[in-house]
Amino acid sequence: MDGIYLKYPISFMIKKSGSILITSLLFLCSCSSVYMPNVPNTPMLSAAGEFSGGAHISLRGNASLNGAYAVSDHFGVLFSGSTMNQERYAKDYKHKLIEFGGGYFNTFGPDDNRILEVYAGYGGGKTDRVYREFDDNDVLFNTNVEEVTYSKTFLQVNYSSRKSNDLKLFGKNFPINYGTALRISHVDMKTFMRNNIGQTREGNVFFEPIFFTRMRLSDVVQLQYTSSANFGLNSRKFMSAGNSIFTIGAVVNVGGKIK
Repeated sequence: MDGIYLKYPISFMIKKSGSILITSLLFLCSCSSVYMPNVPNTPMLSAAGEFSGGAHISLRGNASLNGAYAVSDHFGVLFSGSTMNQERYAKDYKHKLIEFGGGYFNTFGPDDNRILEVYAGYGGGKTDRVYREFDDNDVLFNTNVEEVTYSKTFLQVNYSSRKSNDLKLFGKNFPINYGTALRISHVDMKTFMRNNIGQTREGNVFFEPIFFTRMRLSDVVQLQYTSSANFGLNSRKFMSAGNSIFTIGAVVNVGGKIK
């Protein structure tokens, strides 16, 4: 046993184990998803002429912007976009996504304060990822650049209620309401380049259940917390289900029949 330790000193074994761990982490990172979901549009439209807008941000810095307008008493149009620019020591992640849609909404329930919305839409996005590898002297020896563009179609069903419960905070009551959205997204790569060399393109279908809570600050403005999961229906290396949504933001609703 002593001979083994003399031949392979402890410091060498620790350094070797550390290198293996770093390489493994880089490999896992390289297999993370190139698809970063945005915050789904849940406007809670109730009547013709109503406008809804929202801005949301995640802890990772993924910013989403949503807008919706009720063209009639039962038909609305949507716009959504998101962007992220995360630069780190060993990995950069940048993405942009934009989508448009439209669909049906209706109010129901004893007080006509429950809302059902069904929307479909189309969009596209771009993701750039950079991975860097350093030696033991912190000298960069390898860089891997990935560039992806993709198209996206989606179908989602929103259910929400403007029937609220009060939250007492700082001696004041704030109405709280809840909602959920079930979204199916079909995402297909249009281009996939790695270090300027074309790669095999991938596509996937994602099931994304979303839950949100809103705290009303006024008749127009509400704070919103959004959480979600992301499930890929196909096994893919790059276009996989690797990112979920945890954001906080603000939503405004102007017009409509529900106050």
